[in-house]
Amino acid sequence: MEMMKDILTDTGMDVLKMLPYLFAAFVLIEALERYSGTYAKRVLLKVGKAGPAVGALLGCIPQCGFSVMAANLYAGGIISVGTLLSVFIATSDEAVLIMLGNPDAIAEVWPLIAAKIVIAVLAGYLTDLFLAKWISAPKETGNLCREWGDHNEEKGILRSAWDHTARIFVFLLLFTGVLNLAAEVFGMERLSAFLLGDTIFQPVIAAVIGLIPNCAASVILTQLYLGGAITFASVTAGLSTGAGAGLAVLCRVNQDKRENLKVIFTLFGFGAAAGLIL
Repeated sequence: MEMMKDILTDTGMDVLKMLPYLFAAFVLIEALERYSGTYAKRVLLKVGKAGPAVGALLGCIPQCGFSVMAANLYAGGIISVGTLLSVFIATSDEAVLIMLGNPDAIAEVWPLIAAKIVIAVLAGYLTDLFLAKWISAPKETGNLCREWGDHNEEKGILRSAWDHTARIFVFLLLFTGVLNLAAEVFGMERLSAFLLGDTIFQPVIAAVIGLIPNCAASVILTQLYLGGAITFASVTAGLSTGAGAGLAVLCRVNQDKRENLKVIFTLFGFGAAAGLIL
């Protein structure tokens, strides 16, 4: 009982100290999503061959809107499959916000973002040059779905930011509690060994976790990394395959299911390969 009390206390303190940082970050992100979404869409519509580079830069901004928008634009035949993958790979969902919410991990943010941008740009151009014909069938332009996930204009910036903060707070509370319990019972070294330690296969497992089309995947990977259970290479691999709601929206709006599977397989391949190389 004493151990559980200590775990609950440590978990609560760890997560509560992130709360104001998370809320402030979500207010900023909500404002960006609300007022820059139309501009970002216009940019993606006009980028042409610069698509993978621009997609990577837009995707690294920590919000789910760009990956959702990219899935819709791709399904409508507006952007290339390479641009789609560059946005997906650069997207980090809540990972960057969690790191920014943890003062001890702020220094880790910039190497992660830089690595993901480089991977996203390379993967995007390699896909457009060598894999596009295998992955993507020709599409009619103009058939653009406008599905924007859970974004709600009527709530207002502060309410939407608080809703996102509360959701991530619950994820963090639950997973941090489980992680602290596992570390107390088994030790962080055993937990890391369970995830294949520093072996070459750990990034592959992380890349599989990243494919879960939910922000829970980025929360799990980020907390495992901050807790020392997985390496930088592994968290990069997992967050490269973690496109958040973008994958779910792609499977909904793009009618060619085989094409969707090829996109997912290619995304996994680039994410796992990047982790192995790192």
